[in-house]
Amino acid sequence: MEWSACLDEYEKLVIRMTTPRVVIDNAVCPKATVVKVDSARKHGILLEAVQVLTDLNLSIKKAYISSDGRWFMDVFHVTDVNGNKLTDESVINYIEQSLGTIHYGRTTGSNGLTALELTGTDRVGLLSEVFAVLADLQCSVVDAKVWTHNGRIASLMYVKDCNSGSPIEDVQHIDRIEARLRNVLKGYNDIRSAKTAVSMAVTHTERRLHQMMFADRDYERKPILQPIGDSPVVTVQNWAERGYSVVNVQCKDRTKLLFDVVCTLTDMEYIVFHATIKAAGDGAYLEFYIRHADGTPISSEPERQRVIQCLQAAVERRASEGLRLELCTPDRQGLLADVTRTFRENGLNVTRAEISTTRDMALNVFYVTDAIGNAADPKLIESVRQKIGLSNLKVKELPPLIYHQEAEREDQTGGVAGTVLLSLGSLVKRNLYHLGLIRSYS
Repeated sequence: MEWSACLDEYEKLVIRMTTPRVVIDNAVCPKATVVKVDSARKHGILLEAVQVLTDLNLSIKKAYISSDGRWFMDVFHVTDVNGNKLTDESVINYIEQSLGTIHYGRTTGSNGLTALELTGTDRVGLLSEVFAVLADLQCSVVDAKVWTHNGRIASLMYVKDCNSGSPIEDVQHIDRIEARLRNVLKGYNDIRSAKTAVSMAVTHTERRLHQMMFADRDYERKPILQPIGDSPVVTVQNWAERGYSVVNVQCKDRTKLLFDVVCTLTDMEYIVFHATIKAAGDGAYLEFYIRHADGTPISSEPERQRVIQCLQAAVERRASEGLRLELCTPDRQGLLADVTRTFRENGLNVTRAEISTTRDMALNVFYVTDAIGNAADPKLIESVRQKIGLSNLKVKELPPLIYHQEAEREDQTGGVAGTVLLSLGSLVKRNLYHLGLIRSYS
């Protein structure tokens, strides 16, 4: 009996030692909510912690990371999308619960949908052709993300059967989908074959997109079009006395920047032992002290250059080129095929897209340029809006950092009667709704 009691106490001690301790403090910093995480260290735990925060569209203004020895300690200074401290109890509770269980790992399921992974050569009108094929094959796109970088495209789409509303499981139907999409994705004079894959479950969507583009080696390709604005500056040096490689990244600040960088370092099998992150104005400075899993630093010039290229690509993939268009309209079969065909017919190129469906409403975001990558003609945009519906397709030119002025302007011009647009202030609750943690975010 006494021995059993001792075992129970030992198990409780192990649980206490391995369960992360999370403290969320709104008093210590005047401009941000401070989130502290203490835990036993394991590979990938930093990415899991950052993922929890960025999935809620929170901005990380400062961060201090240390994980020498067997212990891991993070301090994050975060704000909501409007630049305010976190005050919503449902958001705070979700962060505490999620960070408290990161040691167990998380997998994002498909929620009864079929996941399609697509990579290939990007070109004007490609997305229109993809959506047309899916509509013709009776596939309804419920959720999707599309990234383009250096002439390549990667997309992760969740689809269901239009007629039954069920996931697509018929082997012959899946084979037809893969074959037709692979044919569409093949570009002219492309030495790489297009890739398609189908599954019933997938890891974190944006992490998977990074992995797909990394496997496609987009970082080795030269950009077809000169990117707008300054490219990220990445340097890598070895600190021989301490056995670290020191990685510095300087670029324009934006939401999910830290996630993109940490995701790439993790997928390249580097371990972050210390890091400092600071955002000031519209700029961001990130410094990481890293080693291989075996404890050694970067050991050659080709490896150093590869790290630089991969981190530059990680920052650039989500750096949106073009004008942001938001589509909000009742969902219907063939909607995406019709909208993207209109873009193609008017010479607009989609550089990034986020597709979602909530309560039978399509809530989609497209970033568009003209056919050669320049800013689209405003008259052309208005013509496209006329064809799709002025109240359905809206122009949003918000910069990556969203301040109070933009939020106020959004409230003042908040839409035509009958349009169901999400306000900036509801984005966090919308994410909680998609995660199934609240019943409504209206």
